[in-house]
Amino acid sequence: MQDWSRIAADIGAAAGLEVSADSVRPVTGGCINSAWRLACADGHLFVKTNTSSALEMFEAEHDGLEELLAADALRVPRPLATGVTGGCAWIAMEWIETGRSRHGTARDLGLGLARQHRCLAEKFGWARDNTIGSTPQANGWFSEWVEFYSQRRIRYQLDLAARNSYPGRLLEAGERLLQCVGDFFSDYRPEPSLLHGDLWGGNWAADAEGRPFLFDPAVYYGDREADLAMTELFGGFDAEFYAAYRDAWPLDAGYRTRRDLYNLYHVLNHLNLFGSGYLGQSEALLGRLIAALRG
Repeated sequence: MQDWSRIAADIGAAAGLEVSADSVRPVTGGCINSAWRLACADGHLFVKTNTSSALEMFEAEHDGLEELLAADALRVPRPLATGVTGGCAWIAMEWIETGRSRHGTARDLGLGLARQHRCLAEKFGWARDNTIGSTPQANGWFSEWVEFYSQRRIRYQLDLAARNSYPGRLLEAGERLLQCVGDFFSDYRPEPSLLHGDLWGGNWAADAEGRPFLFDPAVYYGDREADLAMTELFGGFDAEFYAAYRDAWPLDAGYRTRRDLYNLYHVLNHLNLFGSGYLGQSEALLGRLIAALRG
């Protein structure tokens, strides 16, 4: 059982705040970590907890939020501190009161994401590894996007699928694709944009004033199309969002094909996390990609 008196004291000491455990309340929505609202002198804090082994994951989330804050494009919760108390790892951050989307919220989200993507690095990747869901996400820095995406994204997930004993036809198709990934970029040269990295509809919301904000990032620098592709994978983004983004920064004509390539990473990750219910979708994506190369 978590000792909230000790956790609150440690958060307060690390963040330089007066934090009270008297009004701790659980928050719904997460499936990997437990989430809580704690009172502090300035209002409330949002706190995630897990076992002590999650500290590195929380430290990477802290740094990812800092990276997004520095871009000054879209609102994200301000991270305050991470730590371990009595075998319980935690991350504390700004509490953002949620509200309802208003007219213009989706447009602001699209314009803000385009501004975020204009924040560029010299290479692809990131200075530290992090996680995508609960799966380790290997980063490092690469000069070439095709090498980074092939090895640190698709290869990594295929290796996990092999360890999870998924069928040889999936792995064989994956190997065929890996040999030809560069063909999708024959006349397109992406820039290393600052990506949220896990941009599905459950990782953004409107604040009390109706302004969009992002959370739960899996940050790295990569092709901006990867973020856009994931917004289409599970829904949660409307036509106004896409129109605003494209007005600010139009997409290359080859995006529609590469969208499958980028979403393959997330579908394979769901296969490895949640099981064979995603096997058919993984194989179908691989089939379409290989057919596009032949066509």
